[in-house]
Amino acid sequence: MADAILKQDRNCWRICRARRVGFLVDGEAYFSTLAQALEQARRSVFIIGWDVDSRILLRRDGETREFSDRLGPFLNELAARNQDLQIYILDWDFAMLYAFEREPLPIFKLDWNTHERLHFELDSRHPVGGAHHQKIVVIDDRLAFVGGFDLAVGRWDTQEHVPHHPQRRDNGHSHRPFHDVQMMVSGEAARALGELARERWQRAATSREPVSLGEAEENGWVEGAEVAMEEVSVAIARTLPPYAEYAGVDEVKQLYLDAIAAAREIIYVENQYFSSAALGSALAERLAEDDGPEIILILPRECTGWLEETTMGVLRARQLELLRAADRYGRLRVFYPHRDELEDEFINVHAKVLIVDDRLVRIGSSNWNNRSLGLDTECDLAVEAGGSEAVERAIARFRHSLLAEHLGTSIEEVSSAVREAESLIPAIEKLQGNARTLQPLEPQVDPLLKHLVPEGDILDPEKPVSLDRFVEDIVPAGEKGEPARFRFGKGTILILLLLAAFAMAAAWRWTPLKDYLNIETMQAWAHWVQASVFTPVILLAIYVVGGFLLVPVTLMILVTVLTFGPWLGFAYAFAGSVLSALAAYGVGLFLGRGAVRRLAGSRLNRISRWLTRQGFFAVMAVRIIPVAPFTVVNLVAGASHIRFWHFFGGTVAGMGPGILAIAIFGGSLERAVKNPDPATWLIVAAVVAGMALLLWFLRRFVSRRFSPEKKGEGESK
Repeated sequence: MADAILKQDRNCWRICRARRVGFLVDGEAYFSTLAQALEQARRSVFIIGWDVDSRILLRRDGETREFSDRLGPFLNELAARNQDLQIYILDWDFAMLYAFEREPLPIFKLDWNTHERLHFELDSRHPVGGAHHQKIVVIDDRLAFVGGFDLAVGRWDTQEHVPHHPQRRDNGHSHRPFHDVQMMVSGEAARALGELARERWQRAATSREPVSLGEAEENGWVEGAEVAMEEVSVAIARTLPPYAEYAGVDEVKQLYLDAIAAAREIIYVENQYFSSAALGSALAERLAEDDGPEIILILPRECTGWLEETTMGVLRARQLELLRAADRYGRLRVFYPHRDELEDEFINVHAKVLIVDDRLVRIGSSNWNNRSLGLDTECDLAVEAGGSEAVERAIARFRHSLLAEHLGTSIEEVSSAVREAESLIPAIEKLQGNARTLQPLEPQVDPLLKHLVPEGDILDPEKPVSLDRFVEDIVPAGEKGEPARFRFGKGTILILLLLAAFAMAAAWRWTPLKDYLNIETMQAWAHWVQASVFTPVILLAIYVVGGFLLVPVTLMILVTVLTFGPWLGFAYAFAGSVLSALAAYGVGLFLGRGAVRRLAGSRLNRISRWLTRQGFFAVMAVRIIPVAPFTVVNLVAGASHIRFWHFFGGTVAGMGPGILAIAIFGGSLERAVKNPDPATWLIVAAVVAGMALLLWFLRRFVSRRFSPEKKGEGESK
């Protein structure tokens, strides 16, 4: 077909026939269906994931069954029961950043202590900074699952997403409501995914040859699982970053761009992120057209955690600003799922869904961020109607089922509203207003963060990091005609210092060193210092050394106040913090701006110029709203050649009120614990309120200082 969206070797790897296709929405449906499918496995099971946790429960209804409900024992029992069954689990060899989110030492639980035919590998064969993000399960090469779900903690939920669901717990911890989608396929499409899984396994686990590819079978399905489509073609799109001898593949990105360009009436998106400039620009072009499609984006209300909210959240806000500026005809709507009873919680939208008109449905692992388009491994499935009215009806019904879930209504009501309105946006707006509904997403970003957070290609890179290019950027080249030679200069020293700083920050969090970072242990040391005749000298030295070792400065301040009392503690903590800042500033000043330029090129140079231009207020701002570790800020400030008095004054003005609040509050809290009478707690409440008001005032002052209007004035001078 001339106008087909799916084109093999352009935007997909394979287009294969699927006997049946089903959509599994939310964890209860996926996990229980997967458990039933695994019980039918005869020859091979491949589980490919970003994360796999052997402790999660596949079924949570409490019924007694032949097999365990917990994933690890469940798979072990499957292998033990069937002597012909081989099970292969390939998990990303994750970065330490995710260490606390994952199962401790999974290789011991999923390899050494399991059945000999249950094979487990951690896959580290990816570029620097990349991740293996595919989520694939293939059973006997006749049934396969692809989507956003990992077999990991925090994924299970019902479609109701009720608050405080008693079964929404993993490993003793409850988690927020979670929305995700998986596609289920049988026939040739499943066999092709089996081939893809074997290819991944062979790259990562050269010591174990997987069982050979099975024959295509037509009868792979789970009893009771709904069939959405039959006898359709399914496309498999991948992202594979270039690595070692393997070339890169960007089918995921190309299919997104082709699908957006082909849309006539509706582009419906559910995704965890939205930070891709390429996809944002493609949507903006369609919004600028006189007669382009409606665009509905369903995103989470917030990014998960403070770090993501201050990085990916800022990048998302920027993309949404660009779309709203392009939306001259009012065809854009951005929503988040809302339920009144959740109060301060929110539904974590983790799905990766794209539906174009009634023509194409796409489900997979890829996010609308740069990483998914070129740096991480991804796998998506897509079905195109190709003129089939039955497939068009199935695609429309699936989209309406998702909207019905979010709007707290039925598929029939959504379909009826769409028919009456002859358009999707008016239909959604007609059905809004229930206790469970879609709310407009209006992200609020602190103006200072918006100004400080770098562009998406830094925080969310699309291409792998080249170590050779990195070295070229930071190591001066040789004279013309001579080969470049490594020079152990100031730039190298700054690099090593910053690398060491981040390594120490990781060590304090993830190694046994964290046991020393508690108030009791540090207070014991502080009492020893208190008994010395050289207390002021020792204490100030501890602040300086602790700063370079990335010991949290707030913790040192609190321990000092609790040990020496509010007023002497304030004096020591204030002097120590300022001295620690000045020490790192001095090192940065010695290394100089040239080192900063070689370290990070134009991006850090822009931040350097901003620090130098804004001076006192810039330093004050990063003390009140910290955007990087204390010592890293001080090193960069010194290397930026910001004036000493601006740095000193900004540090005093930014840190002084906070340290004073800790001094007053810390002492009052200790007295409240020892003497818990109403009067003391009233004092604590007043102090907390005063501290909150002071911090609010300072943040408001700083935000106004760095509002877009002020920013423009500063840059025009």
